Amino acid sequence: MANSNRLKEILKRINGRGYKAYKDIKGVYEFANFTLEITHVQGDPFASPSSLIAYIKLKDTQLSEETYKTKERTVATSDFLTRLFDKNCKKLSKGLRGTGNSGIISIQKCGQEILERSSVVFNLEKNEIEFRFYIGLPARGRSVLGKIAEEMFFKEIVDIVYYSTHFDDTTYNNLIKQVKTYEDYCFIKKSLKERKLVAFIPNGSILPRRSGIDQRPPELNKQTVIPFKSPESLSVEFELPNGGKIHGMGIPEGVTVITGGGFHGKSTLLKAIERGIYGHIPEDGRELVATVDNAVKIRAEDGRAIEGVNISSFIKDLPFKKDTTNFSTENASGSTSMAANIVEAIECGAELFLIDEDTSATNFLIRDERIREIVKKEPITPYIDVAKSLYEDFGISTIIITGGSGDYFDVADRVILMDEYLPYDVSEKAVKNTGKFNKEIELTKEKRKLNLPSAQKGKKEKIAAKGKHTIQYGRMSIDLSYVEQIAEYNQTEFIALALKFIHLDSKYKPAVEKAEEIVKNIERNGFLKFKSGNLAKTRVFEIMAAINRLRG
Repeated sequence: MANSNRLKEILKRINGRGYKAYKDIKGVYEFANFTLEITHVQGDPFASPSSLIAYIKLKDTQLSEETYKTKERTVATSDFLTRLFDKNCKKLSKGLRGTGNSGIISIQKCGQEILERSSVVFNLEKNEIEFRFYIGLPARGRSVLGKIAEEMFFKEIVDIVYYSTHFDDTTYNNLIKQVKTYEDYCFIKKSLKERKLVAFIPNGSILPRRSGIDQRPPELNKQTVIPFKSPESLSVEFELPNGGKIHGMGIPEGVTVITGGGFHGKSTLLKAIERGIYGHIPEDGRELVATVDNAVKIRAEDGRAIEGVNISSFIKDLPFKKDTTNFSTENASGSTSMAANIVEAIECGAELFLIDEDTSATNFLIRDERIREIVKKEPITPYIDVAKSLYEDFGISTIIITGGSGDYFDVADRVILMDEYLPYDVSEKAVKNTGKFNKEIELTKEKRKLNLPSAQKGKKEKIAAKGKHTIQYGRMSIDLSYVEQIAEYNQTEFIALALKFIHLDSKYKPAVEKAEEIVKNIERNGFLKFKSGNLAKTRVFEIMAAINRLRG
């Protein structure tokens, strides 16, 4: 470890030289109130930025033990500090100066969700906290701008680190608010199973979003917003660790149908339930919406690849005796993709399916009586026939949105009508349970031993995230556009890293077990052993979704 003056000397020496001279600064330097490690130096001003870690002793911060005394509080605090560091980068850094990404200081970008992140990590054994961040080393053309680099290291980074660990009263109160809100969310989520619920939506929640690409809550002066209010028959109460008593709509296990006219909030409610697997920042409007962790959104994906999946519970007796017990295709239809999505989710331990008829294959959801009379050779067993059996025999609940098929009322345990964004329990009027659609289903929970193909691209193996929806795997691209419970790009980075580990793991065992080991390791130990600062934990379901969409 060198004194920070050593870094100044190097920057003065390489000023004006070729860009690769920056390689000399890699190392560890002792500053007044923190230690700075430069772990990766970019080779070009247009390349990915250089990686740094700032190590700060907890005693040199204004963090109190209440912000990190439990795993849940640590996750919330790390998420908050990542957002604060990002805010300080924008405020205290002068930004772009020179060629390419020169002069930019940045950290992992966060969405509305509170996630376990690798950007800010607590090391309680050493009583310190780590900030993993990035810097675009400045250049004019491809010549080192040593003076600007010195200003970035010794003024801007010093200030950013200081103000990300020393708070005014407002900032500290906001930190405590996020910690307590997330702790309350986790309490609700953990309580769902013992209450035999699959989801909870608090009264007063604001569920609509600004747009399909902007997950922030609506601007109150530009959009009419109706706070959520539970029907009395579905109202439940929780006594929160921090927030006291809270009331809202609890959705019990079983088959729940959400219906209503167009534009009355059906899909908005389902979207909130879908994202309820994650906590949300205060003032998001959905911060205490909670869903069981093993909830999976199911939708049609025309054209996706399917590899070795037993879809015979839903599709069999195909023409030309094509086998569906070990089904593979490079170009799935809507119905076969939904069947595969369900079976793959069951393989990972799904306990709740979320389905919206707008994004589903109609022939997979339902077949009406007139079609059944005419079409005798139908290989597809529609979901309506087995939804009841999935719960009664296998404990897998369903929440399904339908605005065009009342037949689902025959298999529903309850029906919720959305009318002008407010829910009404119409089960007494709508639920029939005639039994005509109830069909037993045979399911295999066999875990497939998948061999991942070569990731070779040129002379190297390459597995890397390319934005939120794509992973480059060798010469192939994995399309994750329809894996709707990936909340942000940092989770795709985590999935890509998980694929690297699974690809390198030579043990002949099911891929899902390898994915489970990776996720459990992060849950136990966090991201302390990973130097990367751009990872956010996701579930086994999303890791396996990437593997299952990998062609070949």
